[in-house]
Amino acid sequence: MKVLIIGGTGEMGQWFTPFFKKKNYEVVIWGNSGKLEIAERMGVEFARDLDAAIESSDIVIITVPIDLTEEVISNIAPKMKKGSLMMDFTSIKVGPTEAMKRYAPDDVEILGTHPMFGPSIPSLHGQIFILTPIKGRCEKWFPFIRTLFEDEGAHIEVISPQEHDRFVAVVQGLTHFAYITIGTTFERLDFSVNESRRFMSPVYDIMLDFVGRILGQNPYLYAYIQIENPEVLRVHEAFMRECRELSSIVKNNDVDGFTTKMKDAAVHFGDTASALRRSDKLINSRITEFDRLLCSIGKNIGIKHIYSGTVHAGTVEKVSPKTVIIDNGKKLVALNIENIRLLSEDEIHDWKSQNLKHHTRDISVLIPLNAEPEVIKQLLLLNEHVVSASIIDVYNGLLNSLRTSVTYRINIMGDMEPYRVQSDIEKLLKGIGCAIRGEE
Repeated sequence: MKVLIIGGTGEMGQWFTPFFKKKNYEVVIWGNSGKLEIAERMGVEFARDLDAAIESSDIVIITVPIDLTEEVISNIAPKMKKGSLMMDFTSIKVGPTEAMKRYAPDDVEILGTHPMFGPSIPSLHGQIFILTPIKGRCEKWFPFIRTLFEDEGAHIEVISPQEHDRFVAVVQGLTHFAYITIGTTFERLDFSVNESRRFMSPVYDIMLDFVGRILGQNPYLYAYIQIENPEVLRVHEAFMRECRELSSIVKNNDVDGFTTKMKDAAVHFGDTASALRRSDKLINSRITEFDRLLCSIGKNIGIKHIYSGTVHAGTVEKVSPKTVIIDNGKKLVALNIENIRLLSEDEIHDWKSQNLKHHTRDISVLIPLNAEPEVIKQLLLLNEHVVSASIIDVYNGLLNSLRTSVTYRINIMGDMEPYRVQSDIEKLLKGIGCAIRGEE
């Protein structure tokens, strides 16, 4: 199975390339940027001869900017081989599917596809894929693609391209429009977002993060999501009409009018109780992590910087609403709480095992008769401060003894006092009937 990803050097292309590669498909990418190093880094071929790659591929995926999608389809689709499949990963569906119908030969199947997530997610588990198959144009490939994504934990929704654009005009169009408008309103008011954090409620805190998340993305992508979907302007008009009406109600001090509006919207919204529980869970998760940091003062923890990936291990010295200060043994490091994630005990143990310089100690013992040296080694590994253990010597010829002499080499976690861990290990060995060489 050969998969060609047009736009494979972009963010979504770089997410799906390893996805298909792990499925043992032959993956070839092409991007207008011509960045061969991206293909090399992912261990796939860059299509230097694009026409040849198109003609030999079983699946061709178009994941390019929305405004270029239909033009790219018009150039790619006519060159595809009989029985192959063309898909697009675009945020609108009517335009791209019409282009695929128009330009793809009748013996090439087509499938409009919209992954409802960005390239920052670690896997497809729990993610929504929208598929918009055209009747008579995806009989062979549709069940295959659906199973492919479902087997990885994705949730599949199947609707028409027209239904897709109508829903997405609200799901993405209205959501982005509202958050971007909040951001531009901050600018118009010359309002200090950073200063406002001194007074923020949990809901305001979360809202700011979503506004910042949207504003920090590619502005061209968000512009085309607004501009290319013909359903969006209708949604804008409804939104702005509601804004004007609510503002007029407030201006006229009309409490009854405001409460009526809010109650009617709540009835139409439906299950507000579940929304309250879900939002409480989100708010409480933030509070819980902050409480964990507070409870860690004076303790040794691990913190991972979300964006750089750097892990900081050390003792927590101070925690404030915005920062945590840890002593890594060499200096004090101050980190913004919003940019970090607390590592679990297993995660920090794994990190220390791989990154610290460990202490090596050799312990020679006479083991009990009929005891298995390998089993005793596995027992030593149960100590959380032992990174690894190995048997470096076994000797059965000791004078005046029928017992086997075994020398174990243990690596002790680099941030531990080695003599204390060695003492614990020796106590354990004695407790199971071993005799420490030199003490017998």
